[in-house]
Amino acid sequence: MEIILLERIEKLGTIGDVVNVRDGYARNFLLPQKKALRANDANRAVFEANRERLEKENAEKRTDAEKAGANVDGVEVVLIRASSNSGQLYGSVSVRDIVAALEEKGHQIDKRQIIMSGPIKTIGMFDVTVALHPEVHVTVKANVARSDDEAELQSQGVDVMAAMFEEERAETEGFTESQDPTLEPGEIPEEMLENPVEASEEEAPAEAEEESES
Repeated sequence: MEIILLERIEKLGTIGDVVNVRDGYARNFLLPQKKALRANDANRAVFEANRERLEKENAEKRTDAEKAGANVDGVEVVLIRASSNSGQLYGSVSVRDIVAALEEKGHQIDKRQIIMSGPIKTIGMFDVTVALHPEVHVTVKANVARSDDEAELQSQGVDVMAAMFEEERAETEGFTESQDPTLEPGEIPEEMLENPVEASEEEAPAEAEEESES
């Protein structure tokens, strides 16, 4: 379907551009959201008659968004969640969670302005894009941790999960017994026996038995 854009759309164009998009994308999103008009003769005439007003309104909204963005850009929100030892969350962090965390910090953000490729499912620091205007995007940081202490470490740049895996690896190595290369498979080292027997004592009875037989 051919449409006229009423605002900038990522990867499509800016206000006033005439572009072709999939019918479903136009009918289900662009047209209902008043982000575009069907590109027919009547709508072209209406758009051109209102172009100056639309461009002025867009510029004003962009300016307001830039001012608001200065307060939101770089904000860090902490989300405490339970997880497995591997850092996998028991659940996930969604768009709604990000919106609620920002609201707690005094930032009113609509969930439709949050851009995430999918829910967050692991411990860590994540960049989340907030589209305050089609031409104004800012980034907030989602600090997902199991405790306030871990969140503080992550905020300082510490990779908590990597540190934890390294600690577990070190502990595992500490419990690993050193192997004696001279032992046969399955043979018990002499120092592990409660009453180690000297080789000479083992050989003595055998020698006495040989003498008695002779």
